[in-house]
Amino acid sequence: MLVVAALGGNALLRRGEPLTAESQRANVKIAAQSLAGIVRAGHQLVITHGNGPQVGLLALQGAAYKPDEAYPLDVLGAETEGMIGYIIEQELENALDHDRPVATLLTQVLVDKDDPAFRKPTKFVGPVYDREEAETRAKAAGWHIAQDGDKWRRVVPSPKPLEIPDMRVLQLLLEQGVVVICAGGGGIPVLRRDDGSLIGVEAVIDKDAASALLARQLGADALLLLTDVDAIYRDFGKDTAESIHELTVDEARSLDLPAGSMGPKLEAAGNFAQSGGISGIGRLEDALAILERRAGTCVIN
Repeated sequence: MLVVAALGGNALLRRGEPLTAESQRANVKIAAQSLAGIVRAGHQLVITHGNGPQVGLLALQGAAYKPDEAYPLDVLGAETEGMIGYIIEQELENALDHDRPVATLLTQVLVDKDDPAFRKPTKFVGPVYDREEAETRAKAAGWHIAQDGDKWRRVVPSPKPLEIPDMRVLQLLLEQGVVVICAGGGGIPVLRRDDGSLIGVEAVIDKDAASALLARQLGADALLLLTDVDAIYRDFGKDTAESIHELTVDEARSLDLPAGSMGPKLEAAGNFAQSGGISGIGRLEDALAILERRAGTCVIN
């Protein structure tokens, strides 16, 4: 099977941990062991990952520059793809005893310049703050901010992914048996100009939406959305909470889940499953069991 595995933010950084290279590598090392199990079971593997904390940190570092010298989000996204991809690539090679080629591809993802997301930023990036500090930083830097749990964070535009221009390169790598790490952080958002050329745009694409698009365009058999929750739950957080083992696409779309939690994952899972593949949502350490439908929540058409 061709499997696209999307690593949630917990694969790199758990809430409350310092955003250091050491803590990220320690988490990725754990993730690599789980992903290696999918490869050893005989499956082809493509890996995607989030980058919200990392791209936000780079943006904060960029605040040291003059406003007209700061790097835009598309360039920062490319930097995080390289940084995070390097750590995943190295730890996965180690987990596989270097018997399988692994490569990271900086991946452009096409969006629409008229996407309404550009008028209403919603994508969380960067560290969490208390409200007073968030408002102070927002006023100084011209940010949009929103509440994330009991904290506040910067939000940026998150347009819908439409196309992956680098698909030919991805397919060439897969034909050669390479484990590919790509579309990190949702990919590098780009616009197509009237002459057909591409140019980056100030945005961050939702990683799960981009992963579902990638899986569809590759003709993958399965999409795994891996996080720190073992399954989708009905009545999550209540005494009546109950895990869901299997959902149809229609059932998945009828569930009312918060946009800031499992909502985007379930939407991405449904979009991919509708194309004929199988989507699985669950804990990172259960990746192979989710693929084999022994754990997590499975979404089918």
